[in-house]
Amino acid sequence: MLVLSNDTALNSLLSKLLQDYLERTNSSAPSQVQSGGNNLEIIYVLLIIGLFGIFTLAATLTNIRSRRLEDPREPYNMYIDSDIWPKKDMAYFQARLVENYKLCSVFENPLAVEQPNTKIPEVKSS
Repeated sequence: MLVLSNDTALNSLLSKLLQDYLERTNSSAPSQVQSGGNNLEIIYVLLIIGLFGIFTLAATLTNIRSRRLEDPREPYNMYIDSDIWPKKDMAYFQARLVENYKLCSVFENPLAVEQPNTKIPEVKSS
């Protein structure tokens, strides 16, 4: 143990230790806080990306598994695969089109019809 007999030596030693301590805390503390913060931010981003990836993978695998379980001999799937429904839809569409055409009526306005021989009057500015 170091024993100092002079008060000035003790004051100078304490002031030197205080200055060293302040220099260390001022120079190293912000860099440690920033580096620690950056590590936590990176971990957070990787965690979010990982969770999103797991969710997407689970949804994809569930979809693939459910499509494999469908039986192609089910009546619903047989109806979709057959050519009957597009023909029925086309016939229904044509019937609706003819029905709408019969209900449609056109009123002609003789003043609104194109008249190439007449000229539009012009307003003369003065």
